[in-house]
Amino acid sequence: MLHPKFQLAPRAAPGLDLGARVLYRDGLMLVIDKPAGIPVHAGSGGGDNLEKHFAALRYGLPRDPALAHRLDRDTSGCLVLGRHRKALAKLGRLFAQGLVRKTYWAIVSGAPESESGRCEARLAKKNAPRGWHMMVSDDGQESITEWRVRGREGAVAWLECTPLTGRTHQIRVHMAHLGHPIIGDSLYGEDGAKNLALQLHARAVSIPLYPRRPAIEVKAPPPAHMHPLLEICGWRPDGAEAEAGTANITAPIQE
Repeated sequence: MLHPKFQLAPRAAPGLDLGARVLYRDGLMLVIDKPAGIPVHAGSGGGDNLEKHFAALRYGLPRDPALAHRLDRDTSGCLVLGRHRKALAKLGRLFAQGLVRKTYWAIVSGAPESESGRCEARLAKKNAPRGWHMMVSDDGQESITEWRVRGREGAVAWLECTPLTGRTHQIRVHMAHLGHPIIGDSLYGEDGAKNLALQLHARAVSIPLYPRRPAIEVKAPPPAHMHPLLEICGWRPDGAEAEAGTANITAPIQE
């Protein structure tokens, strides 16, 4: 259980003005700042999801953009969309080949002793009466996460995590396996976490989309619900990041 100093407000319903959350746009793809608390696509139980709102992101094209990858419902940050079929296929190959570099920020419980590390625990999907989840298993798929400490204070640490593979819930399971679960993770974290906002943010992506150009680098400002613990761990907002949760930086447009 977290010290009362680190208790957080319950998760708030996200706003869905996706046009205001565009971080990057060109003729092939969009990168948006996904809000926490909403799934990217419809689940078995129905309900609202991001795909329902993609029509606002056509920008003159005849069809909605589509997801090039996934983020968990409660994870915020950089989400890549392909703007048409050929673009989506190209992005799919880049993700499948591990050429898209993803960087996450996480606030974890129990500060690691080391300043950096690498987790290579293999992961497998497990179906159970309480629902499916991922677990560490010797016969699971190869899963690799690199991490380093960006800041720490008492019982919490701010980590920068780089997944070198793309397994479902990979960072969440790896951090719990290392004894440092992500704060607010109701599935793999500590008791009492279900009423807290998940402290996991897809901070940046690097996408080598065009062969003769540098990789496209996009960053998403951390959401407001992560600011208190980030600041405790030494983060200081600057520029547009200070406005996270109300407005985002102006999207670079290259069309």
